[in-house]
Amino acid sequence: MKSVTVGWFEIPVSDIDRAIEFYQKVFDCNLNKQDMGDFKMAWFPWDESKGGAGGSLVFHKDFYKTSNLAGTLIYFSSEDCEVELNRVKEAGGEVQIPKRMIAPDIGYMGVFLDSEGNRIAVHSRV
Repeated sequence: MKSVTVGWFEIPVSDIDRAIEFYQKVFDCNLNKQDMGDFKMAWFPWDESKGGAGGSLVFHKDFYKTSNLAGTLIYFSSEDCEVELNRVKEAGGEVQIPKRMIAPDIGYMGVFLDSEGNRIAVHSRV
């Protein structure tokens, strides 16, 4: 059977600088801001040799909108999703679903609203 995997993701934002600050605090990383005329992006750190998908925050006043209940739900991988969920409120977001077990063989998940109103999930094995 053919495997279908995520190759790239884009999280829409309404304020790129505020969103960069939020994600840098929650994931303890640095994002690389790019200004491409009408589009503004901030790339998450990514090492292609380690697998997973790369992605970015993206702003464009006409083509991207945020949503707190609909649209794509991205799952970020984590060592322990409780760590990131505990950083969300201080960074300017809101936890919607606290850490909970999906199933013993799958692990745990949680969902939060980011500083822009997007629903984002985190997943960990522990």
